[in-house]
Amino acid sequence: MKNYLGRMIVLVNDYEAAAKFYEKNFGFHRLFDTTSPEGERYLHLGTKGENVLGIWLMLATGEEQQQKVGHQTGGAPLMVIYTSDIIELYQQLIVNKVLISKKPMLGDSFRFLHCQDLYGNEIVVVELN
Repeated sequence: MKNYLGRMIVLVNDYEAAAKFYEKNFGFHRLFDTTSPEGERYLHLGTKGENVLGIWLMLATGEEQQQKVGHQTGGAPLMVIYTSDIIELYQQLIVNKVLISKKPMLGDSFRFLHCQDLYGNEIVVVELN
C-alpha cells in the first residue's frame, strides 16, 4: 500500500485571479480543472509529476468561509514551496509586486523567504542546499 498527500485546500474569492497568481509567480500548472453538472468547479494547481502535492482552489461560499479567505490558518504560514533558486524567484516576486514579508535569509544548508498570496496568506519559500 502506498499513501501520499494529494491536495491542500486554499479558500479563494476568485478562481482565475488565484490561479494566475500561482501560475505567474511559482510556475504552477493546472492539474485538473472541471465543473460538475451542479456547477461546482474543481481547480487543482501544482507541478507536473506523478503523485504530486497540489493546491485545490476552493471558492469561499457563505459568510463564514469568506471571512477566512486570506487567513484560514489563523496567522500561521499556509504552505511551504520549495525552489531551486531562491534569489531568482525573489527577483521574480519583486517584479510581479508580490508582498515580501521576510526578505531572503541565507543559511549554510538552506535559504528562505516569506511572501503573501493575493489574499494575504503567508507562504514560506525554501531552497535547500
